[in-house]
Amino acid sequence: METKVLPAVAAVAASAALFFFGTGLAPIAALAWIAPLPVLLLAPRVGATTAVVAAFLAYLLGTANSWSYFLHSLSIPLPAALLIVGGGAGVFALATLLFRALSRAGRPLLAMLSAPAVWVTALFAASLTSPTGVVGTLATTQADVPVVLQLAAITGSWGVEFLVLLVPTAVAACAAPGVATAARLRTGAVITLAVAAMLTYGFVRLSDVDDHAERLAVVAATEPHWAVDVAGPAGRLLVQSYVDEIAGLPDGIRMVVLPEASFAADEASLPALVEPLSQVARAKGADIVVGVLSTENGHRFNTALDIHPGQPSVAYHKWHNGGASNVQSGHELAMPDGIGLAVCMDVNFPNPSRDYARAGARFVAIPASDEDVDGWQHSRAALLRAVENGFSVAWSDQRGLSILADSRGRVLAEAATGGPAPFAVAIADVPAGTGPTFAARFGDWFPWLCAALTLVGLAAAAVRRRPTAATQSGQPGETRSLRVPLR
Repeated sequence: METKVLPAVAAVAASAALFFFGTGLAPIAALAWIAPLPVLLLAPRVGATTAVVAAFLAYLLGTANSWSYFLHSLSIPLPAALLIVGGGAGVFALATLLFRALSRAGRPLLAMLSAPAVWVTALFAASLTSPTGVVGTLATTQADVPVVLQLAAITGSWGVEFLVLLVPTAVAACAAPGVATAARLRTGAVITLAVAAMLTYGFVRLSDVDDHAERLAVVAATEPHWAVDVAGPAGRLLVQSYVDEIAGLPDGIRMVVLPEASFAADEASLPALVEPLSQVARAKGADIVVGVLSTENGHRFNTALDIHPGQPSVAYHKWHNGGASNVQSGHELAMPDGIGLAVCMDVNFPNPSRDYARAGARFVAIPASDEDVDGWQHSRAALLRAVENGFSVAWSDQRGLSILADSRGRVLAEAATGGPAPFAVAIADVPAGTGPTFAARFGDWFPWLCAALTLVGLAAAAVRRRPTAATQSGQPGETRSLRVPLR
């Protein structure tokens, strides 16, 4: 009995530890590539139940790095948090089960492709149904590795997600017992060529950047605040402090972005915000984008307001509000001078980012507000959208990490709130985006391809096939049936 249990316990412990440090709110990018490997190496060598339980526990325990965040999150309800953690573990278990069935059937290449396809298909389905979108996935763990991120320009972030799981699955498929040597070689050749092509494309794309750059700034008060009424004393004081900070910025700045819902205003009080910011905008010759919780004709919107020197302000209403009943959602783009406007949670979804790319936006300004601990993770979700779609991004976060990044996913400047200075400020010369990418033009083609691969894998796993050495030997708890069990 001990010989059966110890390898499973060791695999669970190893994968859980690697998931813990390789994913979550502060991941070590390299560990994400090997986190699934111990469980995947185990799966073809044990019974189906053991493989499923091991995979489920490994992923579940690995997400302990985010349990506290989920339990205390203001934007993710507890039932949704439990579904995210439990659902992710369940999907990883299902992917492992399909990998086991196909590798034991002597189909290592299909096993290698099908397991990450299951993962991407499930995440894509979640993205279509979740009111808060999808963020903090395996793709996000690679957000500070620009050469890997370039794949997103073709496949969207889904391709990065697929690749991170594909590599350990390929290693496990090649190492599975009973697989013919020719099949191992084919599988190894495919993954080697795929990784080589990805790296080549990544390095080439990183060398191709628009020479035109604009000096941008993100400015966030260090002390967090939410929707301060501009008509009250605290609001007037905060407006003046932002005006003074912007006035002290270096000359030549094209755009300054302030955080989400920095102020609250209605039709009567809005001039108390717009007029002082317009004056400093004219003095600096810069657009100012500010987050406002605005009341318009009796409806409340989470707004990004662009204040342009000498022109009427332009308002964008946040599309995605996480199902909040007290805030109306917008549905229109806003592109003053070709700069797209979005707000925080909008980056958890493909749109409006994709629509901005197709409309020709080369920069997107995003007022945001996070929960301190998730500041890195959410800022990198914005960075992924930039690479996917071919625009540069200015992300101003009042409780987290503000960044300026180019369309290749390189962070050019960043500033975290919570420091001793009254404002967190980042300034950089940001190259203009290079225009809509293949992913922006053709949308979600890759996750649909993954859905098709999943169906092919399930069908192949259900087909009778000559048993491999592993199935002929008879694993504990298994029959010697020629049909590979899926349940």
